[in-house]
Parts: sequence; C-alpha cells; structure tokens
Amino acid sequence: LRKVDLYSEKNVVADNTAYSTAAAGESKVFERSYENAPPMIPHDVEGMLDMSKDNNACLGCHLPEVAEAVKATPIPKSHFFDMRTQKVLNELSQARFNCSQCHAPQSNNEPLVKNEFKPDFRAKDAQSRSHLLDSLNEGVK
Repeated sequence: LRKVDLYSEKNVVADNTAYSTAAAGESKVFERSYENAPPMIPHDVEGMLDMSKDNNACLGCHLPEVAEAVKATPIPKSHFFDMRTQKVLNELSQARFNCSQCHAPQSNNEPLVKNEFKPDFRAKDAQSRSHLLDSLNEGVK
C-alpha cells in the first residue's frame, strides 16, 4: 500500500479519517464483519471515550433494559457473565467496562484494498446480534 520508499516516509501525509458525526440513535448500524464480531460504533463518540468502571457513557443507552426504548444495540449477555467463575452476573462484568477496547468508531473512508471476505452467519440475526456466550458453550456439558 506504500506509494513511496521508506526514506521518503517523513513526507507522507495520510488521508484524514472521516468518522461519523451522526448523533447516537440517528446513525446507520453497520453489519458485523463476522459472526460474534464486536460491532463497530456508528455514531459520534466525542466526549464518550474517557471510560472507567464508574463513568461509562455507553451504558446510558446500551444496557439491555434501556436499549430497546432508545433503539440501541443492547449489551449482550456475555458481558454479564464472569468467565473465571462461570457465573451469570446482575451487573456488567468489571472485565467489560472499557467498551472501546473492542468497539471502535467506523470510518467513512474508502478502503485501500477491496475486502472480498464473505462471512458465514449461522443464526438469522447474527449479523446484528451477538451469540458469543451460546457459542462458547456449544458442546459443553
């Protein structure tokens, strides 16, 4: 993808990244890249990304009890499960509070290389919902 030699690197200027400026709830939801892939963030994240376990702006819309009312993607049940103890939790797992660790804003830039990967989704709604916890438990007795 490099169009100049390494010795000219200091003169290379990357294209500006064009993130969505649509407000949460007004953006186009992107299909997942593959089954159980963390969804991309389709809305503006300005002021939301300084997260801690006590301060997380994502929870205001994405907690399951709120998500349907505001038409947001609900946090999946895998985020309310402690993988170490194998127990269902009544609150978000403390290992999952940093949403931007897996979820990133979607850039509106054109890809440098055409992606010809075609995902194979096993469940009808797997393009828009996570079934990770079910998948992890497949075949486990």
